[in-house]
Amino acid sequence: MGSSAGPEIVIDTPEALARVFVDRFVAAARAAVGARGRFSCALPGGSVAEMFFPVLARAPLAWDKVEFFWGDERAVAPDDPDSNYGVAKRLLLDAVGADPRRVHRIVGEGGDLEATARAYEEEMLRVLGEPPRLDLIVVGLGADGHVCSLFPGHPLLRERVRRVAVMTDSPKPPPRRVTFTMLPLAQAGMLCVAGFGASKAAAIRAAVTEADAQLPVALALRAARRAVVLVDRAAASGLRRDRT
Repeated sequence: MGSSAGPEIVIDTPEALARVFVDRFVAAARAAVGARGRFSCALPGGSVAEMFFPVLARAPLAWDKVEFFWGDERAVAPDDPDSNYGVAKRLLLDAVGADPRRVHRIVGEGGDLEATARAYEEEMLRVLGEPPRLDLIVVGLGADGHVCSLFPGHPLLRERVRRVAVMTDSPKPPPRRVTFTMLPLAQAGMLCVAGFGASKAAAIRAAVTEADAQLPVALALRAARRAVVLVDRAAASGLRRDRT
């Protein structure tokens, strides 16, 4: 399903990348709202959320027409510092007055994560239809090349039935998580991958330059309908200079 043209790559400072991200987010949102009356996105956590969300919160947008989802969540309460939803609430959702009916969080604190995963997929189908195609999925990038909570070599990378699954053995704490599989990433209108710092350089280089790379970020980019990679100069240091 992926694009034969490969991802668009933007290299700049994190602050400038935040502005690029907001421009792309707003353009995608306005196009989706104009076409279908709403815009659906899946948000990340981590350093990408911390860098991008405060800038995004100031964007002129019909926020009441945005459906918010998440690509993964840790098995923690929403007020836990590890909660991806909690970061979004603090930096974005509260600031834009997001409609609670359009905020579809993964209930990470539920004891039965399998039930949580099933319920989240059902929520996606209810809101988005079949297939539940998100307009935009935004993911951060781990130094090991993981995206969402899909880690290198993990069996979930081969999942082709479930769209949402449970991770109980994450190599990065906390170990218990609920995550998108590759299916939603491949079906999204656009996949945005963002990474900052020299620790991400090897994964970015492999994902962009190695046609058979098996890192999760590489698999996601190859499968995506359309993709954009936003990286700072340190994260892009393994790429050819003519890409800058």
